[in-house]
Amino acid sequence: MSCADRIFIDMCTDIIENGCSTEGEKVRPKWEDGSSAYTIKKFGVVNRYDLRKEFPILTLRKTALKSATEEMLWIWQEKSNNVNWLHSHIWDAWADEDGSIGKAYGYQMGVKHQYKEGMMDQVDRVIYDLKNNPFSRRIMTNIYVHQDLHEMNLYPCAYSMTFNVTQRKGEDRLTLNAILNQRSQDVLAANNWNVVQYSVLVHMLAQVCDMNVGEFVHVIADAHIYDRHVPLIKELISREPFEAPKFWLNPDIKDFYQFTRDDVKVEGYVTGPQIENIPIAV
Repeated sequence: MSCADRIFIDMCTDIIENGCSTEGEKVRPKWEDGSSAYTIKKFGVVNRYDLRKEFPILTLRKTALKSATEEMLWIWQEKSNNVNWLHSHIWDAWADEDGSIGKAYGYQMGVKHQYKEGMMDQVDRVIYDLKNNPFSRRIMTNIYVHQDLHEMNLYPCAYSMTFNVTQRKGEDRLTLNAILNQRSQDVLAANNWNVVQYSVLVHMLAQVCDMNVGEFVHVIADAHIYDRHVPLIKELISREPFEAPKFWLNPDIKDFYQFTRDDVKVEGYVTGPQIENIPIAV
């Protein structure tokens, strides 16, 4: 069993057995038929993945690595808020007639800020500090910008990354670690998707900054399973998992802005069947 499968099974089991229900409470999300979308949830879930040991992609069912990577690059590399850039249609429900999701996600990453070293956006600042001030405790991004929330079609869920560099004994190269902070997560639809895309990000930044990958820590304030997802989750975590595949990142890319979705792949990726037509609460 891969570590990612074990973590996912344990998390889902804990939510179902020990979580709190929102049934009957005032909730924002609705199902397509207009009924309230209730959840079972746990507060403050923290999952740790050692990227040195394996790449944390589920084998219980397939996670689309290239699509997840593309969405991450849409935010972090293209700094876009227009869904027409994407091959997938995950964000379509929150886009306007022009494809914009408002001043959210990639828009915030592209805003330039004044630093002592000059004007930079948040991505360029991270890369600059990793290369020039790797032991800084201030290498982070934040896209939950309160002054712009009223112009966002969806408030950011995964809103902050904090990077931390360590020097392991006996190693010349530094190690890049990261924490993803997420205010809310639909566990069935998005958990491993987010884990995969931000693990790819850590791999990419480590490579262009000549570092080794270390730990990826995922902090979720509200980890929830929707009421209509419970039977799907129970079936999913009852499956027999497989061994983790081997992750490959194009070693020739040394500039973060040169990566594409085709520069990542997993070798020996064996999975259980996909879950089709997952209902999504909006």
